[in-house]
Amino acid sequence: MQKQEPLWPALLALIAVGGLHLAMPDSLSIGPRWLLLAVIAIIMVPVEILHIRGNHDYCRKAGYMVLILVTLAMLFSLVRLVTAIPDRIQTPADLLRSAIYLWITNVFVFAVWYWRIDAGGPHRRGLREIHTKEEAAFLFPQMTWDGDKNWSPKFMDYLFLAFNTSTALSPTDAPVLSRKAKSLMILQASISLMVIVLMVARAVNIL
Repeated sequence: MQKQEPLWPALLALIAVGGLHLAMPDSLSIGPRWLLLAVIAIIMVPVEILHIRGNHDYCRKAGYMVLILVTLAMLFSLVRLVTAIPDRIQTPADLLRSAIYLWITNVFVFAVWYWRIDAGGPHRRGLREIHTKEEAAFLFPQMTWDGDKNWSPKFMDYLFLAFNTSTALSPTDAPVLSRKAKSLMILQASISLMVIVLMVARAVNIL
């Protein structure tokens, strides 16, 4: 049996999402800008403690709840950003800065999604001695090697996958196996493409 995977890397990613939301203008936020960060902290800090104590079922449910909330907040901010351009609510510098924050948020949010859904999540992955493609949502290169049979993906692997999806708009080194993961990747690539187009269009307009 493998050692249980810690939750703190995903927790740090979610806190970073809350911090980026806090840095965006009020017009792109649902309610006070600090609210999302407060919700993340209130829910996820106790989750880390319960994870250590072995209450994994509650941790999984709470993790999905927070993920859905931050994803909806990100989509709301994206819609408000798109509508802010013709309305000229924000300055060009604020628009570019907000677009960059949303692009980074997109990477962090979907890194946590991929980490959460792959092979049943971190707890179930930790219960297996071998991480095989039969249970996996992604086929990492290490899974095709004849070397270390005890290899299992960690949060950094999913962060790298999410970064590649936002930059290349497609997976690079890890093919996608499950339909759920493919649906999430389509959404992430679409958000990234929209934000990149907004940044380029606004930059050209400024020049």
